[in-house]
Amino acid sequence: MSDEHLDSAILVTLQEVMETEYPVLLDTFLLDSQERVLSLRRALASGDSEALRCAAHSFKGSCSNLGAVRLAELCFALEEMARDGRLEGAAGCVEGIEREFAIVGILFRAERQRFA
Repeated sequence: MSDEHLDSAILVTLQEVMETEYPVLLDTFLLDSQERVLSLRRALASGDSEALRCAAHSFKGSCSNLGAVRLAELCFALEEMARDGRLEGAAGCVEGIEREFAIVGILFRAERQRFA
């Protein structure tokens, strides 16, 4: 599984390291990420650029750790916008993160099925 959405080398390494806990890691990422997306939405709605920056930074880290490269890139872009206090384009960025998370979710659920 190597494409613009997921880094297959990272997933292989995670499988080797986590062994039987790998499916749990995928499940945890999916659940945690839903909360992170909600945090992005809340911070955006409140106009709190620092909360948005922190939420994007945190989500970026977990995405990077799980090999969700495109999602991490989008979070980084949002983090930079929020750091600079540029919220006018942030709504579109959050929407892009939500779309990419939907794709990653499908891919991770398919990956999870291999271990059912």
